[in-house]
Order: sequence, then C-alpha cells, then structure tokens
Amino acid sequence: MTEQTGPDAKAEPADHGEHGRVDRADFVLTLTCPDQRGIVHAVASFLLVTGCSIVDSQQYGDPDTGLFFMRVHFWAQEPGVDLTALCNGFAATGASFHMQWQIHLAEAKMPMLIMVSKFGHCLNDLLFRHASGALPVEIPLVVSNHENFRQMVEGYGIEFVHLPVDKQNKAQQERRLLDLVEEHGIELVVLARYMQVLSDEACKALEGRIINIHHSFLPSFKGAKPYHQAHERGVKLIGATAHYVTAALDEGPIIEQDVVRVGHGMTADQFVAAGRDVECRVLSRAVAWHAEHRVLLGSKRTVVFP
Repeated sequence: MTEQTGPDAKAEPADHGEHGRVDRADFVLTLTCPDQRGIVHAVASFLLVTGCSIVDSQQYGDPDTGLFFMRVHFWAQEPGVDLTALCNGFAATGASFHMQWQIHLAEAKMPMLIMVSKFGHCLNDLLFRHASGALPVEIPLVVSNHENFRQMVEGYGIEFVHLPVDKQNKAQQERRLLDLVEEHGIELVVLARYMQVLSDEACKALEGRIINIHHSFLPSFKGAKPYHQAHERGVKLIGATAHYVTAALDEGPIIEQDVVRVGHGMTADQFVAAGRDVECRVLSRAVAWHAEHRVLLGSKRTVVFP
C-alpha cells in the first residue's frame, strides 16, 4: 500500500436532481499503522471537521503483529470536498500515526487486466459478472499466451492481446505486459488460470495488485490433472484459493478460500466441474473485495473487511 496524496479525480458538489434527490460523493479511506490509542478518534475527528459523515467503519488490531487496520466508508456533506482536499487534509493525521493510507472515490471502477491461457471458466465468469454490473471494475483488455478465447473476449467488446511466450521471448513479453499495464492505467491484474510463471521482476513490479487463483490440492497433487489425481485418492473436499502473487510460487497472502464436498459416486470429470465452479466463486469474491478496497495487506497475511 502506498500513500495517496495527490489524486487527479475530483468529486463534484452535491447536486439536487430529480425529485429533490441529492447526488452525494462517497469515499473510502483505508489505513494500516502501528496499533496505538487514539487512531479511531483521530480519523473520526478529521471527518467531522471536514464536513463528512461516516457510513460504515471497520477496524482490526492484530495482536500478533501489533498493526492496526481500518476501512471507513464516508460521504461528503459539504460542497467542494474532493479527493485532493481530503488527501491534503488527512496527510498530517497520517504522518502523526505513521500510517500507510489511501482515499478513493467509492463509485470509481477499478481498471483491471485479465490474463488467461487455455482454461476459460474463470475468464468467462469474470467477463459475465463485469458485463452484468456485478463487479466494480473496468476491463479494457485481456492478455493471453494462446488465441483460444479471442472470440469470447471480443464478443464482450473488450480488446484481446495475444502475447505468446517461450524461453526466448519471455522477458520481452513481460516488458510488453508491464507497458500495457502502464498504458491503460491498470490497477489490478488477475491471473484467471494463466499457466505461465511470472518472473521475480514482474511480480515485484505488480506487488499488491496481482491476484492468482488455483486449486487447493497443493502440495499433495502436483503437475497435470490434479482433479483426476484427487479422484483416484478418494478426496472428499475440493477447494480453491485466491491470493496475491509474489515471487514465491503460490505462497502469496491469501484473500479468499472455499470448498465443496465431493463423493465416491462422482466421476473425475465431475470433480473437474466442481473444481471449476469453486474457482470461479473464490476468484470473483477476491476481485470484488480488492476493487472495493476491502483487502489490507499486513506483513504476510491479509485483513479482509467483507
């Protein structure tokens, strides 16, 4: 998390529209800092004197790390209160408590880039949820190392970028990926069953804003056809894990997990289908929570305010 002190976006003053309804500007403040007395009071006092009203507030003090986490959804009652004014005004409070903090427009949709290989269930689910308004994101493009899903993606009116990867061009294609992230103002990259391992450099460049999804059989069932391996061993629970990507493969901070029960009467193909369903659910929750600024990163794990 980085301190946001000079965003360009601004909230418009309240507008009395049809039937006298007030179009208000809503914001979300997130912060992490060493736990100490007075944090909640300081935040609430700042919002009070700034002419803001709290809609919802969640906080957690971690006894293991000594860190304090907070998410506040609030709205501006006074006209002319925008992101720049809020960030400039909160800077002193943030500094006094050694906070890492951000303030966002609550209604802003997060620009998101999806990466996919040859399994399209998570991609299809995210595209549908986006098109139906169920995810607070914008998807300007999808990147793939295969051509399989070009028609699906372009059918949603989204740009499809083919970046084939081999040993010779991997570094070049990763540079192109990071260029696309910069060009489109991407704030979240989602690996929707993207089967290439990103370099340490790419993971570092996207730290805290790249999410992966995988089955939860690791480390028991590695390699090809993990669901078939699980079927052969009589597994009773199939799970999925969504986590932030780090240089340590599949070991980043976990955002969300879920499981579904399976039984001996199911075929291996039914195991696969059940696994795909739970992967879609877990990934969509993780994306939504990140886009709504509900996930705060600690030292090695996340705090999620659903």
